[in-house]
Amino acid sequence: MLKMAQINSNYKKLPGSYLFSTIGKKVREYQEKNPGARIIRLGIGDVTQPIAPEIITALHKAVDEMGNPETFKGYAPDLGYEFLRSVIAKKDFIERGCEISPDEIFVSDGAKCDCGNIQEIFSLDNRVAVCDPVYPVYVDSNVMAGRTGEYDPAKECFNDVIYMPCLKENGFTPELPSKVPDLIYLCFPNNPTGAVIHKAELQKWVDYANEHGSIILYDAAYEAYISEDDVPHSIYECNGAKGCAIEFRSFSKTAGFTGLRLGFTVIPKELKAGGEALWPLWARRHGTKYNGAPYIVQKAGEAVYSENGRKQVREQIAYYMQNAGIILDGLAAAGYEVSGGKNAPYIWLKTPDDMTSWQFFDYLLEKAGVVGTPGSGFGPHGEHYFRLTAFGNRENTIEAIERIKSL
Repeated sequence: MLKMAQINSNYKKLPGSYLFSTIGKKVREYQEKNPGARIIRLGIGDVTQPIAPEIITALHKAVDEMGNPETFKGYAPDLGYEFLRSVIAKKDFIERGCEISPDEIFVSDGAKCDCGNIQEIFSLDNRVAVCDPVYPVYVDSNVMAGRTGEYDPAKECFNDVIYMPCLKENGFTPELPSKVPDLIYLCFPNNPTGAVIHKAELQKWVDYANEHGSIILYDAAYEAYISEDDVPHSIYECNGAKGCAIEFRSFSKTAGFTGLRLGFTVIPKELKAGGEALWPLWARRHGTKYNGAPYIVQKAGEAVYSENGRKQVREQIAYYMQNAGIILDGLAAAGYEVSGGKNAPYIWLKTPDDMTSWQFFDYLLEKAGVVGTPGSGFGPHGEHYFRLTAFGNRENTIEAIERIKSL
């Protein structure tokens, strides 16, 4: 009998296409039917402001170096160049009182990839917990691996995933689960709700994880947008976090690197699961499956931490947060129930008239020409909610809110 190649059947458990692919398809179909319509996109969290001048200068200098035999660079070191890892350790962690060393930092091409790939170093027997609503990559990557069980269409959940509801009643932050997970995904400031967690509350999660032998996978991609003093920028600001947490960071939203691609993951040397250190496992995975972010991009990343680079990046973040204020205040004035937008570039709003998330998506697209993200795409508790981003330019942001207010 002829033996045929087989697919990874776990992919067939994924319901539909990736959320943002579905949005893109619906927008393209609308544009084909309405070729003259001017659509304003406040859906996908892509930045619109150009790379800061200090960073562009560093990029140009690095490009010139690549054209000179004496300064040319080939493959990057497995963990990333020391010049970048050292400045990250100093500026992002040591100056905040976190004892993170450069060799505990793994440079990559973005937090999305690392958040999706980190599950590879853990057993398939591990039980995963996620916030609900949640960034889809956390769940989907575990589905692909075969860790989530079957999908229940009636509940819109996977049977073997622990969903932690993030509701208006709990400030859109999860409560400690009664059923103990092995891997806990947390994202603060949160995507999609824009919620934050204060240090005392995050400490409870660290204590819980240490008590039960769980690992926290902490996505801090939006930490640069934090404006309140008591909101931690890193989970390592909490006592004991180095013994239970992995942290993911990104340059995408911090410095507009969505088109350059740069991020990093922090794995403390002392962190263990089942008595085994995780640092060597991720180092092995990183060295085997990844060839490193380009030298010119890592030099650009270094420039983010320079005095002028930090000043210019903060100005861009302030620009986006001013957009967030325009969206938040405008929608509130129009009678919408809104949250987020103060420590994060996302605004989370309740859909009007008990519309489903996708009904409201269609309504905004067809009546106002504005694209957002349906909350149900982030999980069942995102139903009847909707996400807008502050990453548009000022003119489009103002116009989009005026269009919505006029409905």
